[in-house]
Amino acid sequence: MSRYDYIVVGAGSSGCVVASRLSEDPSVNVLLIEAGGSADKFWVHAPAGMGRLFLEKSINWAYFTDGVPNADNRSIFWPRGRVLGGTSAVNGMVYVRGHPDDFDGWARLGADGWSWSDVLPYFLKSEANSRGASEYHGGEGPLSVSDPLIRSTTIEDYISAAERAGVPRTSDHNAPPYEGADFHQHTIRDGRRESAYTAFVAPVRGRKNLTILENAQVLRVVLRDRTAIGVEILERGRIRMIEAARETILSAGSLNSPHLLMLSGIGPAAALMKQGIRPVSNLPGVGQNLQDHWFAPMIWRTTPDSSFNRDVSGWRKYLSGIRYLLGRRGLLAISASQSAAFVRSSDKVGRPDLQMVLRPLSYTFDPKGAVVVDSFPGISAGLVLLNPGSRGSVSLVSADPLAAPSFQPNYLSDAGDAERTIAGVRRMREIMASEPIASRIEAEVLPGPGVTSDADILEHLQTVGNCGWHQVGTCRIGKDANAVVDPALRVRGIDRLRVADGSVMPTITSGNTNAPCIMIGEKAADMIRAHWR
Repeated sequence: MSRYDYIVVGAGSSGCVVASRLSEDPSVNVLLIEAGGSADKFWVHAPAGMGRLFLEKSINWAYFTDGVPNADNRSIFWPRGRVLGGTSAVNGMVYVRGHPDDFDGWARLGADGWSWSDVLPYFLKSEANSRGASEYHGGEGPLSVSDPLIRSTTIEDYISAAERAGVPRTSDHNAPPYEGADFHQHTIRDGRRESAYTAFVAPVRGRKNLTILENAQVLRVVLRDRTAIGVEILERGRIRMIEAARETILSAGSLNSPHLLMLSGIGPAAALMKQGIRPVSNLPGVGQNLQDHWFAPMIWRTTPDSSFNRDVSGWRKYLSGIRYLLGRRGLLAISASQSAAFVRSSDKVGRPDLQMVLRPLSYTFDPKGAVVVDSFPGISAGLVLLNPGSRGSVSLVSADPLAAPSFQPNYLSDAGDAERTIAGVRRMREIMASEPIASRIEAEVLPGPGVTSDADILEHLQTVGNCGWHQVGTCRIGKDANAVVDPALRVRGIDRLRVADGSVMPTITSGNTNAPCIMIGEKAADMIRAHWR
């Protein structure tokens, strides 16, 4: 077919949900287009394989930012999934929704209908939590959310030490009080990664009204009289057009959705004309408001029994592999990011603004982005600033749709970001000096015991700090002149075109962004069906 009722661009965390839900109506035809192909690979299915996927070009866009002025002018590696499931097929599988005030804040900024009470039902709708249904969790949804199969005793000691240092122990990061230390839950089903594709699309792939087009890159949205009538795609070296009778929904992610809008003539008019693209709709906010989480990496050398490093290295890694193959158990069946403490950087902050992740293993990134497990027994932390003030942009550098745009995240450009993260490093050290975790620590390796002053910690943030790969905000919801989509996710000034992915977030959520992106897909599909009903 070359004509469908709905075209969904991008089979990622939001797009898979939109396509699955829209195709529940047998009277419509839905096309889901993905630039990549199958995710049926061992290291995609095995939760611990995340680190091996970063540089896997066959399933990864493998983007790099421009040099970041406040991060030692480094170009930061941004892995993004180019595969069925999108980035949910290569991420850390942590299931965190964020703080209720994140969404109430969206509503205050003009995103009517996106407050916490509005979005909670969509989180519940998606979720099949291993703990069962409750006021704050769904039990019958497509997406498996589970507790770790292995609960590291080192992490147990970290949570106890945090409690001794004044951080309350909690039993659920996704329920009140949204503050404290606990093990994470993950999108893992029976020892296998649960991506948006495996949860929402694979079980219904046999629907006659759902077509999935793999290895086809959308080049632009085709517009006629300010109306989206379809998309132009590149498939097997040939360019062709596919029509959308009702709507085109961009779910290509916070980096690719604004890129596609600009290639289609929707964006800042002066920048488009500079690249020889005729502006159809002057929307200066397209590509602006880029946000991401920045974190301070920390590593400690530990007693041998406190770290998983030796079990995932050398000859022992083969034993772990055998155990996983025989029963989907062992270290390959869990996520490395086992736990976190959600805390406040100071008493002046009204809610947690730091996510202090601890992992029972340690690793570093080489300059090309590859993950290298340390040769010594170690554990590592990512001290994540949840609500950054820094804002960046995605900019068009060429009218060639196969040329990546420019990414400038402007990490640490807001002075408060560094101040709060430095406070977090000190708080993390306080916890790690508390028992019972203190007895496991032999030495701080990174940033190191000599790094004590604010200036030294800031240098650590600038020269070694890294990102959370949680880019959002580049097609934000709103009612003002710089908003890209309205609260119904319709692109302003263009008919029959919506954006449904993390790019529509006005502000970044307080934690990992996969769960909120799935929620956005659920709510988008509901609004689209209601409109056409």
